[in-house]
Amino acid sequence: MKEQEVEFQSAGERIIGLLHLPSSPARGVIVTTGPLTSVKEQAPGAYARALAARGFAALAFDHRTFGESGGQPRQFENPLAKIADIRSAVTFLKNDGRTQDLPMFAVGVCAGGGYMAAAVAQEPRFRAFAGVAGVYSDAVQAKIGLGADYEKAISRATAAETRWRETGVAETIPAVAADNGDVAMPLNEAYEYYGTPRGAVPNYVNGFAVMSRLYTLPFDAQVMAARITAPTLVVHSDHALAPAWAHAFVAKLTAPKRELWLTSKGQIDFYDDPRLINESSDAIAAHFIGDSA
Repeated sequence: MKEQEVEFQSAGERIIGLLHLPSSPARGVIVTTGPLTSVKEQAPGAYARALAARGFAALAFDHRTFGESGGQPRQFENPLAKIADIRSAVTFLKNDGRTQDLPMFAVGVCAGGGYMAAAVAQEPRFRAFAGVAGVYSDAVQAKIGLGADYEKAISRATAAETRWRETGVAETIPAVAADNGDVAMPLNEAYEYYGTPRGAVPNYVNGFAVMSRLYTLPFDAQVMAARITAPTLVVHSDHALAPAWAHAFVAKLTAPKRELWLTSKGQIDFYDDPRLINESSDAIAAHFIGDSA
C-alpha cells in the first residue's frame, strides 16, 4: 500500500487528506469520515488503511477547522459543513487521474456515520454506504433526553457564536477530560482514547468550539434514512453508542440494507481494536464489491 498526501478545496478552504492506495488496481474509491473532533490519523485513517489492504483506494481527510485543513474558528463541529466537505472530496476524487474512473463508496464512523448518511442521501455519485458504530442522531429524542440542559446548551452556543462574529474570539472547551467536566464528550472511554497516547496523535487538538452545539444538537440523521437510495450496511454493537438509534435508522431505510452486529466493549474500541476493524472492514469490502459488480 501507498499513502499520498492530497489537497483540495471546500467552500474556499484548503483541505488536506491522505489517499491510501492498494498495491493492485483498485476495486473502487472510498471516502471516510469519522467521530466528533477527529482527524485523518485516527479512526478514519484506520478504516482507510484496512480497506486499502482489501483492494480499495481510500481517502481520509481533515475536515475544515480541524487538523491540517483550513477554516475558522478552529475545532468548529458543523455537520452541514462536514457534509459539504465530503461532497467536495467526491468531486476531487472524480477529477483525479488515480480514482476518476472508479466506483465511489462512503464510510462513516461514529458521528461520521450520521454525517455520511446525510451526504449519501444528497450525493448520487456514491454507489454504496457503510456506517460503523454510527451515531444516527434523532434530534427530537436528543432534545427530550437533555431536558432543560438542551436550552441551556443552545443559549450558551448562541452567545458563543455572537461573540465569535463580533470579536473573532471563539469559546472553546476540551473535547475530553479525565474528570468528564465541561467537555464535548463526557465519556470515560472517550478520554481513554483522545486524552491519552492511545489515540491522541500529533495532528489532534483536544478542543471543541462551544458554538458547534447550535449545529450538532439539531442535526437529525434519522430523517436521512428514507432519502438514501444507495445500498447500506450498518455495523454496530449493543455496547456501542445509541444502538436504539441504529435500529431505528435501519428500520427507516428503503434502500437495500444489511446489518452486522458485533461484540464490543463499548464505542471507542471500534476505532482501534484490530478485531473490530478487521471484521467491520471485511463486511464493508464484501458489501462494496457486491454493489459495484
